[in-house]
Amino acid sequence: MYDIIILGSGPAGLTAAIYCARANKKTLIIAGDTLGGQTGEIANLENFPGYMGSGMDWIQSTLKQATGFGAEIAYTSAIDITWDDNFTYTVKCDNGKTFTASAIVMATGARARRLEIQGARELVGNGVSYCATCDGFFYSGKRVLVIGGGNSALNDALYLADLAAEVKIVYRKSAFTRAEAIVRDRVAARENIKPIFNTELKSIRKNPETGELIATTTTDDDIVCDGIFVAIGHEANTDYLTESIKRDDVGRIESANLPRGLFVAGDEKSGIKMQVATAVGSGCSAAMDAIAYINTKDN
Repeated sequence: MYDIIILGSGPAGLTAAIYCARANKKTLIIAGDTLGGQTGEIANLENFPGYMGSGMDWIQSTLKQATGFGAEIAYTSAIDITWDDNFTYTVKCDNGKTFTASAIVMATGARARRLEIQGARELVGNGVSYCATCDGFFYSGKRVLVIGGGNSALNDALYLADLAAEVKIVYRKSAFTRAEAIVRDRVAARENIKPIFNTELKSIRKNPETGELIATTTTDDDIVCDGIFVAIGHEANTDYLTESIKRDDVGRIESANLPRGLFVAGDEKSGIKMQVATAVGSGCSAAMDAIAYINTKDN
């Protein structure tokens, strides 16, 4: 039996773990399938105060800090949460194990939104990717498309521009207004990055002879490339929750809708900006609320 179980090992979850463990609460981190979540995939984390380096290095350091204060970690994922009349929570995991706690901090983050066009699903892992830092190496010296127009898409394009011969960014609007100015300027300065505005993809198919991808667009033009990287937003990882927990159209949760003893932080919290800094702040807040709840319950 734990005092607090934290779901997720990204910035929000690990920050919560530091606070909970420091408060001498018996704390378990259920890390999920991938340590660090999206932050672990950031090649150069440069907008978090006081740190510049890889996202995974920061995650490893933060995890060491949390476990140094006594937090435990289990590398598995929650598939179900239930609670009894006394609000004792049971977390069932995909490895068959169950854990119980007096409080839960949900910080499972978000996943990339899938491209729902003909051919996209069939070509995942065979030309279509949702992780530039994971798969960019395979396209060294080749031609790639990036789909999207926010910070994630433009940062992916910059990362790929160091590897690929040519990077085209396909965006449905007329300008990258959602991205930060410094990122837009970096994209504009790269000779091998070409934006294609007011355009969306309609379908993707593979040339069986050459292995090239052929992307048909809404302008009825075909773009031939070797790989496509998708960065069109995110959906919260909240599939493990029952329908009794209300969520918005992308799976995010309002804190006010939660039963007592259940707290939310990071990218699965409704209304939060998807940044490492805001995830850390929300993880701190959720942890402090959970600690106060445990202290009240114990009294």
